[in-house]
Amino acid sequence: MIAFTFAGVNAQCETWIGSSQKDAAENAHSIYRAALKTDDFKIAFENWQIAYGIAPAADGLRDFHYTDGIKLYKQLYKAETDEAQKKEYAAKILELYDQAIECYRNKAIKLKCDASEDCYSNRISYLQGRKGYDMYYELRQPYTTNIAVLEEAIETGGNNVEYTVLTPLGYMIVDQYIAEKVDAEKARAVHKLLNEIAEYNVVNSDKYGAYYQQAIDAVNGKFAQIERSIFDCDYFLEKLRPEYEEDPDNIENVKDLYNELKRRGCADDLPIMMEMKEKYEVWAAKVNAEKKAEFEANNPAIMAKKLYDDGDFQGALDKYDEALANEEDMDKKATYHFAKSSILYRKMKKYAAARAEARKAAEARPNWGRPYMLIGDMYGATARTCGDSWNQRLAIIAAIEKYGYAKSIDPEVEEDAKSRMSKYYASLPSQEEAFMRKVKKGDRVNVGCWIGETVAVNFR
Repeated sequence: MIAFTFAGVNAQCETWIGSSQKDAAENAHSIYRAALKTDDFKIAFENWQIAYGIAPAADGLRDFHYTDGIKLYKQLYKAETDEAQKKEYAAKILELYDQAIECYRNKAIKLKCDASEDCYSNRISYLQGRKGYDMYYELRQPYTTNIAVLEEAIETGGNNVEYTVLTPLGYMIVDQYIAEKVDAEKARAVHKLLNEIAEYNVVNSDKYGAYYQQAIDAVNGKFAQIERSIFDCDYFLEKLRPEYEEDPDNIENVKDLYNELKRRGCADDLPIMMEMKEKYEVWAAKVNAEKKAEFEANNPAIMAKKLYDDGDFQGALDKYDEALANEEDMDKKATYHFAKSSILYRKMKKYAAARAEARKAAEARPNWGRPYMLIGDMYGATARTCGDSWNQRLAIIAAIEKYGYAKSIDPEVEEDAKSRMSKYYASLPSQEEAFMRKVKKGDRVNVGCWIGETVAVNFR
């Protein structure tokens, strides 16, 4: 095991700016940062000690010497088996957190967001939260101290506190309540605070909303152990009724109050619950109708698929036309034309129109074999309607040619095309039949009926 020595404690926020040891600090900083990236903790720690010892706050624009020091001491803590030594490492980790926090409080470390109102408080809250997180999950610190750190993070950051704070604080409060070290009022207060923070960020944070939701779900799952002993319907009715009566037509407020009372076991048949539920349902129906209309207007292709599934094929075609009118992406255009072709052919038996759409799909996405496969299917399916036996067999040739062209340009359809072609070889014209018409192999002749293409004669 590698042994390390502690750096001398320097609780100040000195930087290397103007220092006679600036070069040494910068060199050590560069070396240890590079070593961290390769997990060379021995080299990293040795050089971190130098950089931190000279300039705890680096250049005054970053807190790396504190946060990287925390990472390094965590490595030592995890690897250590001696409890006394682990305790020293834990103390050093917490000291580094406190030093970084103090530097931000004094603005000894400058942030890029310096002009922002919440700039420093958000960073301090983050560090306080991370400190409390490590105290709970890694350093196993006393709950009373740990709770105080996490509550301070919330007090500093408000709704901007990191989601990592929610679960450990909620878990500890429940355990402390069970151990009779906090009372029901305290437990209720923390529960409410954590839910408010989570609900705010689920709505307002696109990036981390899901993490807040996951954290609060864990917290509420933990609180389920004690909720019956700390919450009841009467308590919440008494507390929340004034909020409702103050603004009974504020639907967002009504929704929040109703859900809160519902979570607390209030029955649906209570007059106030029935009143709020009716208001919310009327509002929700209106909002859902508006959202549905907006969604349908902005997503015609999705609506086309829905109309198709509902059996409204003409409606689906109209929606695909709407989608095509507003689409610039050629791949999507190809997909929409292909969908139209499939509907026109398979559901409406409008073969000429279906072929026209398939050709548009092929034009929009070159080297795509599927449109030609679909045309081949049309020719094969309608061959029996193409006049006498000779013309029917010419229609089969037209189908085979489309399959052959499809596999020549698109390897993805090759096996499918070969399979379909093989089923039709037996239906090719006979040489005798062609002889009677003075047609030789390879001659190009016109296919009758709706197909109207010229094909090269081939025999079975």
